[in-house]
Amino acid sequence: MKATLPTPHLRSFPSPTPLSFKLSFAFPETRRKSLSVSSTPKGTPSPSLAYVPLRVSASSQAAAAPTVNLTAIPTEMKAWVYGEYGGVDVLKLDEKVSVPEVKEDEVLIKVAAAALNPVDAKRRQGKFKATDSPLPTVPGYDVAGVVVKVGSRVKELKVGDEVYGNINEKALEGPRQFGSLAQYTAVEEKLLALKPKNLDFAQAAGLPLAIETAYEGLERTGFSSGKSILVLNGSGGVGSLVIQLAKQVFGASKVAATSSTGKLELLKSLGADLAIDYTKENFEDLPEKFDVVFDAIGQCDRAVKAVKEGGSVVALTGAVTPPGFRFVVTSKGEVLKKLNSYLESGKVKPVIDPRGPFPFTQVDEAFSYIETNRATGKVVIHPIP
Repeated sequence: MKATLPTPHLRSFPSPTPLSFKLSFAFPETRRKSLSVSSTPKGTPSPSLAYVPLRVSASSQAAAAPTVNLTAIPTEMKAWVYGEYGGVDVLKLDEKVSVPEVKEDEVLIKVAAAALNPVDAKRRQGKFKATDSPLPTVPGYDVAGVVVKVGSRVKELKVGDEVYGNINEKALEGPRQFGSLAQYTAVEEKLLALKPKNLDFAQAAGLPLAIETAYEGLERTGFSSGKSILVLNGSGGVGSLVIQLAKQVFGASKVAATSSTGKLELLKSLGADLAIDYTKENFEDLPEKFDVVFDAIGQCDRAVKAVKEGGSVVALTGAVTPPGFRFVVTSKGEVLKKLNSYLESGKVKPVIDPRGPFPFTQVDEAFSYIETNRATGKVVIHPIP
């Protein structure tokens, strides 16, 4: 990979109308149906980072499967790269990045879609450079795509399989130099699972890191059937999945969650029994306390006031106040395999931000958006040519 990065050539795209994110359900019929939450921007047609109100409507649109040549793997590819730490401006679209080599226990994926996470931005900003891989870096943790090459020790996956996963086993400890915001990426077989049959690539790409974080966080609290939970930032990438996993997988007796006014209906559609408008109500002042508080926004000092004595508080970001605790997720393909049945049955659904998917040429704009901390669900990049 070159250390000297060319200036990217970006092309503009018209703002779509309406914007929508899909909550996909599996049906016995061959035709997949979706629940979409759409938003129609007001004023100028150009994209804006201002908040977009949501409404519910029906849709059956889906992202098309990529056309993949399984025999002709190029030596160079297009990828987003940064050669120094900093703001969004350090990102460049490089058209001559070497396609990564495949180790014995890895597969090479033709990337169809990728997703952004807060950790992507923090990594690019140099917030854990002491344990980072060398620069220059191709960012990206979440991936969905097609296997085009397998290593000699790969046991289950084969060329042509449609897969998804979080390609970094440890988020902060030596994450891969070649990430998912590229046409190809190499990743260990153990971090991947077959893509759920009812989801398209864009929907699948928005799941891995967030759903693994939600699942591991619940497991670490000892969450189980009959317990109650409060989810802070229930409309975010992780929070939207904590609501669903707590209810559908772990058997929560009650799920409460916070969001802004316009996203309360989304929380209810995901399974929240109590949707709390944080602009009008302080959750810590509620008379009811919870067995677990899952803080996905960085308000641990307030979260500990809403937990029952002896309960647990998971803090994903910000300062940690006892009895709160933090963990760094470990990527495991086995977790995705375990949850695939819930995804394919429609009990657990991906939530994609209504401003996306962003095209591959607008990864820098997608980063600017996710760094506003106003995204709903996941910010997805699709298609990747």
